[in-house]
Amino acid sequence: MSRRAVRSLLWMLFAGLLAACQPAAPQPTPTPLPAARQLLLARGDLFSASGDCAGCHTGLKDESGADVSIDAHWRATMMANAARDPYYRASVRSEVVRLPELRPAIEKKCATCHLGMAYTTALAVEESTAMLDDGFLSPQHPLFPLAQDGVSCTLCHQVQPDRLGTPASFSGEYVIDKTTPQGQRAIFGRFPVTESTAAIMRGASGFVPKQSEHLSGPNLCASCHTLFTTTVQADGTLAADPFPEQTPYLEWAHSQYAGQTVCQDCHMPTAQGAVRIANTGSQPQEPFFQHNFTGANAFMIGLIQANAEALQATAEDEHFDALQQRTQQLLQEQTAQLELSAQRSGSSLNVTVNVTSQVGHKFPSGFPSRRAWLHLTVRDASGTVLFESGQVQPDGSIPANDNDQDPARFEPHYDRITAPDQVQIYEAVMVDSQGAVTTTLLQAAAYQKDNRLLPLGFDPAQAAPEIAVQGQAAQDANFTGGADQVQYLITLADPSAPLTVEVELLYQPLSYRWIEKIRAQDTPESQNFTVYLQNAPAPTFLKVAASQLQVP
Repeated sequence: MSRRAVRSLLWMLFAGLLAACQPAAPQPTPTPLPAARQLLLARGDLFSASGDCAGCHTGLKDESGADVSIDAHWRATMMANAARDPYYRASVRSEVVRLPELRPAIEKKCATCHLGMAYTTALAVEESTAMLDDGFLSPQHPLFPLAQDGVSCTLCHQVQPDRLGTPASFSGEYVIDKTTPQGQRAIFGRFPVTESTAAIMRGASGFVPKQSEHLSGPNLCASCHTLFTTTVQADGTLAADPFPEQTPYLEWAHSQYAGQTVCQDCHMPTAQGAVRIANTGSQPQEPFFQHNFTGANAFMIGLIQANAEALQATAEDEHFDALQQRTQQLLQEQTAQLELSAQRSGSSLNVTVNVTSQVGHKFPSGFPSRRAWLHLTVRDASGTVLFESGQVQPDGSIPANDNDQDPARFEPHYDRITAPDQVQIYEAVMVDSQGAVTTTLLQAAAYQKDNRLLPLGFDPAQAAPEIAVQGQAAQDANFTGGADQVQYLITLADPSAPLTVEVELLYQPLSYRWIEKIRAQDTPESQNFTVYLQNAPAPTFLKVAASQLQVP
């Protein structure tokens, strides 16, 4: 018998012993959260928490020697902290307070993706899917460990390929096998499975690995990142047409990136060379998508890190720091570019700003609290500011933005800017059934403004209504797929030459009005968020791109 065969036989025997020792656990029992920020340990009929998976999928290196351990990359992400996110919790409570009669439906909708393991487990046995108060987020609830573990390993890797990428799968309508008993449940992965590795994994985790390519494509991501909500109209009735709360998948599908680039290429970049995906002696595999799920919510990552103990996060500072570095790199190197040109004639200065998007969907995309804007300054030879548009305050507000001054108004899209109280803000502004600006998701009936930067190849004229450009940007010939051009027509009073013109593209995951909405409410979740906000590192925004020139 060969050495490899002997080793495989030993692994199978070892796996058999592990399987025999696995305790039956029809429901996970509440597990006190460890002080050392260790990953959670819990095992139920359908799911296991991340701590059960990490033992075999840590200590991984790529060919450059870099640590690509799945647990080390995942644990600081917004996926891992989907249930801990204090703004998410406060927002759910806010919606419930405004529409208490719809509380069961609100909590069910919001738990589907953020607390998917607890939600699916409860659904399978026809129990309550409540999340607030004594629901999933209560430490006394039997499903609390699975709820607290957010978007964890055994959730995504158990999603069936059925109907992925179709409207039937959107808004969290992913399919999980709820009938196959523990010990026989399939867990999907990209790579071929040998008999020995299958035995090891089944013995250690209770799951049977199965190769499937559906985890590699954008259709899987679309099930939770394409979200439609139901509008509650002013008279209390429900609107017939759903509201597109976030649609990055549909935006991508209407761009030139579709068929060329997938979500994982940017948000789960591949490791260098082949990787042994388990530390139990597996064969090197490539390409290996790193589980760092790099997104754009740098502010919330910093807030969770600053309040890690209070929020019972399982990531250490080193994990948060690494994720912040990856997030800033994504935003500053792969998001947008700015180009400046200027002409001066006497006291008149004409500045042209060209913005080029490098993103495969709208920017910003996702939750509608996000915005980006142009901050342009003109200084004379002494450094004195002669003109400024888009200045931001330490509290994250933009003084020139109508919405930050008055929640009933909003700043329009501009093709030309002629005064400092005008600012180009790329954002989605929701209105209710009566046309009033709102930040309440279930009251949102339409977008009055959506001038978020479009991906390359996006044709506004052919876009479906749910991803269409809205407001004045729809009539702007300079606002196109992948780009926007803004003219600044500035009158100066005898400035000393040369002039220095600088423009920045700034980005804010949680814009001022959305934060103030939560701070103004009197709920336990809003009070907690306010405290966490005070501990969070400033500022609330990040510079994405910049350009500068001198005008003689």
